[in-house]
Amino acid sequence: MAIRQDEHPTERVERVAPMSSPATTNVNVGGSAAAAPVWTLTGVVTIVFTALEVALLLRFIFKLGGANANQPLVAALYGISEPLTRPFQGIFPQPAGPVIFDVPALLAIVFLFLIGALIVALVRAITAPRAY
Repeated sequence: MAIRQDEHPTERVERVAPMSSPATTNVNVGGSAAAAPVWTLTGVVTIVFTALEVALLLRFIFKLGGANANQPLVAALYGISEPLTRPFQGIFPQPAGPVIFDVPALLAIVFLFLIGALIVALVRAITAPRAY
């Protein structure tokens, strides 16, 4: 039986904790200061589109639950969300009688999510640092 020598021997590495000194406490470990406006802009876009999506989701839930459309809070929510759902009305046939399952609201939620994600991705792609 022959003993085989390893071509790549394993080395032992010891890790030593760095000594703390006043000079090492001022190290900037975050991103650059130029990235702050990009994150602010994408944050605002995300918040606006999320608020619109929540309003549409509430509209869907209220319609599914059969909420009273004459109640002021529900009427205000329907009034706010109506322009967002109008482009999607008529895509699928509506059953005769009261609307229970609000498909245009679901389509508007998906559409707004995709548009918001596209805007955020474009802003980040345009402002990303170039690697040459």
